[in-house]
Amino acid sequence: MHREPADALLRPAVPADLKAVAEIYAHYVERTVITFDEQPLTVADWEQRLARLTGDGLPFLVAERAGEIAGYGYAAPWRPKPAYRYAAEDTLYLAPDRTGRGLGRALLEELVLRSEQAGLRQLIAVVSDLPPEPGGPADPAGTAASLALHEKCGFTRAGRLDAVGYKHGRWVDTVLLRRRLGGPGTGAAAAR
Repeated sequence: MHREPADALLRPAVPADLKAVAEIYAHYVERTVITFDEQPLTVADWEQRLARLTGDGLPFLVAERAGEIAGYGYAAPWRPKPAYRYAAEDTLYLAPDRTGRGLGRALLEELVLRSEQAGLRQLIAVVSDLPPEPGGPADPAGTAASLALHEKCGFTRAGRLDAVGYKHGRWVDTVLLRRRLGGPGTGAAAAR
């Protein structure tokens, strides 16, 4: 397996990155059940998301390799009610040709670190799970890889929601994972 070189740059996203972010996400929206969005987001949608998350003091990172955006990840509020302000959901996507090379782990580890620095106490992952169809691939949603990545980064399974999404003509389950962070629940998250 080819590993990503150690010189991949993990950094905060800027508006100039968002066209590449939109293209990466569109692939997963259109071809997979990994996300429950059914229409790709526009660059303007991504600009609003970047402004909202960074304005709330939450991390939105990109992984850059040889001048190209190879993936991205961010932490977004878990729920809108104020008492949830110390919990966030992680989101992580890699360009399809960059998976399986260690970049996802580096990006998730950096996202965990920056989420902790933002004062968050919990990161929650929501991983889609699609049972295989007869004669189909064993793991059509790529669930095993995402679960393994999160577990290697200290997340533990917290539950399963059966048939909570319907996409591409199939019911999709989700697996919930959580990671407790060492942050005291202060800093940027406390001000939100």
